[in-house]
Amino acid sequence: MESRDYLEMSFRSIECFTNDGKLDAKELGRILEIAERDGEIDHNEIRVLRNIISKITPEELDDDMKKMLQVVHDKING
Repeated sequence: MESRDYLEMSFRSIECFTNDGKLDAKELGRILEIAERDGEIDHNEIRVLRNIISKITPEELDDDMKKMLQVVHDKING
């Protein structure tokens, strides 16, 4: 059966962006945890993660976010 985690990930990202208009490293980390909880990151989850990352603004790119983006990159391209 196909995982529906990507739907929860999308919902959580919308919550994060509408909360204060920004996504921080902790929020992205929690979204990544949803993707990983079944032991693998599937193509829908990768699509959602890439979509979320594409919406990150330069103002959100602090050191913590840069580190988290590297973690996500390594996991979805590894």
